Amino acid sequence: MMKQRGNIYLVGFMGTGKSSVGRLVAKRKKWQFVDLDELIELKEKMTIAEIFSKGGEQYFRKVERKVLKEVSTQDKFVVACGGGIVINKDNIKTMKEAGVIICLNAAIDVILKRVAGYTHRPLLNVPNPKIQVGHLLKLRAPFYAQADKVIDTSKCSIEKVADKVIKFIF
Repeated sequence: MMKQRGNIYLVGFMGTGKSSVGRLVAKRKKWQFVDLDELIELKEKMTIAEIFSKGGEQYFRKVERKVLKEVSTQDKFVVACGGGIVINKDNIKTMKEAGVIICLNAAIDVILKRVAGYTHRPLLNVPNPKIQVGHLLKLRAPFYAQADKVIDTSKCSIEKVADKVIKFIF
């Protein structure tokens, strides 16, 4: 399944387990792990929330695109991507050319429970987060559907999801 050279790109909505699963898969396979949002924060010397408030979502997406292109030149990386990375078709093309895209998803209530208390989530700082999550999931569904594999994490442990990722790739 895996190409000669390649990375594993974990996409999906916030709270679906991309970073936790990614770290575990990387550890088990002795690959490198990178959280794209953390890399963006390092490069910009600002939090994602600050980038959104100072530069807006359009600026953030431009930086995200640039950082993804840099990471895609690497090999044997497990990359946890930001939830909205898939809305740019060029990002999907970059990820597919450089590896395999695995989408992690979860039920709305599970997502809300997992991200409760995280004030650094700019897209959830709204009066009704449940409606917002439902709206964003609906908007992103066609993009997430372009992944090579979709795994529902609603009722799975991090270990079980990592097992499914590894089984699919290797």
